[in-house]
Amino acid sequence: MDEDTFWQLLDVCRPGGPDPDAHGLAALRARLAHRSLTEVVGFAERLSEVLYRLDRREYGLRLPGDAFLYTRAAVVAAGRAEYEAVLRDPRRFAPYSDGHLWAEPLLYVPDRVYRALTGREWDRSTRYSYESSSHRAGWEDRPPAAPGR
Repeated sequence: MDEDTFWQLLDVCRPGGPDPDAHGLAALRARLAHRSLTEVVGFAERLSEVLYRLDRREYGLRLPGDAFLYTRAAVVAAGRAEYEAVLRDPRRFAPYSDGHLWAEPLLYVPDRVYRALTGREWDRSTRYSYESSSHRAGWEDRPPAAPGR
C-alpha cells in the first residue's frame, strides 16, 4: 500500500467523540474490509513502519512501553500532517501522552479485518516492529551535532 492511500484511509480515524474506536476505527475497519487481502497486509506494513519511525529516544524517555506505543498510535491517528510535524519537532509529541489509550485499538485494525475476511486469526510479522524500543538506531546515544551542521 502506498503512503498516500494509507494516510487517506486513516483520515476516517480522527478522534471525534467520546469513543473514537466506535466511530473512526470502525469506519477504518469497514473501509479496509472492502479492499483486497493484499491491501490489508499493506496497511499493516505501513502502520508498523510509521510507528517504528516514532520509536525514538527523544519521544519515549518519559513513558513506559505500552503508554509509549499507544501515544505513538495517537500521533499516527492524528493524520499525516501532524505525524510529519511531530517527526520534525519532538516537542509536539508530549501532548499526545494524555488520553492516548483510545488509540490502542488502531494497532489491531489489520488483524480484525484479516479475521473478518478469512475467518482465521492472523499470526503476522511485519518488516518493522512497532513494539517500544525495537528501533535500535532510534535509541542509540548520539553525540551532539557539530556546530554549523
